[in-house]
Order: sequence, then structure tokens, then C-alpha cells
Amino acid sequence: QVQVVESGGGLVQAGDSLRLSCTASGRTDSVFTMGWFRQAPGKERQFVAGINWNGSDKQYADSVKARFTISRDNAKDTVYLQMNNLKPEDTAVYYCAVDRTASAYVTRRIIDYHAWGQGTQVTVSS
Repeated sequence: QVQVVESGGGLVQAGDSLRLSCTASGRTDSVFTMGWFRQAPGKERQFVAGINWNGSDKQYADSVKARFTISRDNAKDTVYLQMNNLKPEDTAVYYCAVDRTASAYVTRRIIDYHAWGQGTQVTVSS
């Protein structure tokens, strides 16, 4: 089995930046596409960004495109989410997960992911 742990969340002001990290452990040879999702209070969990195994396919939700950047360092089994120009509407718990389908490309469907982390809180004040 593979496990992931997120880190890097915090309380920031609008316009600030944060970098989230997601480190995998266990059967990391089974890790291909990884995704970031977020869930705000009272709302459904939604796709934020995803990256395939070699970084050739990166996808973003429209709401974060041009502000967030996803990357990965396979030598460290870690995926990053650089978040710039944060807005209050970005406030949520951010989760990392591993694509269970072993697809070569990014999937945005929550059902395709497993090995969810415990999440890291991002709070953006106005």
C-alpha cells in the first residue's frame, strides 16, 4: 500500500503564496498520477490540480489556473503545489491522493483516486 502525507498549509493574507507538499511512502512504485483536491466547509471536495508520472501532463481547475503550479520530484516521492496570489475563496482543507487507475494521464475524477492524506488547512484572510 501507499500512504501520503501533506504539509505546508497555514494562515496567510490575500495575495500571499504558499507551497504545499505531498510525500508518498510505502509502495511508491505504484504511484503514477497524483492529484490535489480541496474541500471548503459545507462544500464537496473538488479537483484542484493533477500531474502524471513524468510531469508531461498537468491539469488545473479553472479557478486556480495561472495562479497555482503543480510539480513533482520523483526522487523524493513528493508532489508540490505552489499557490500564488491566494484569494479568500481558496480557503479549504487541501488533500493529496494517488490515482488508482495507473493511467498515463491526469484524471480529474475523485473516484479514480485513493490513498488520501489527512489534509492540510489553508486559510486566506481578506
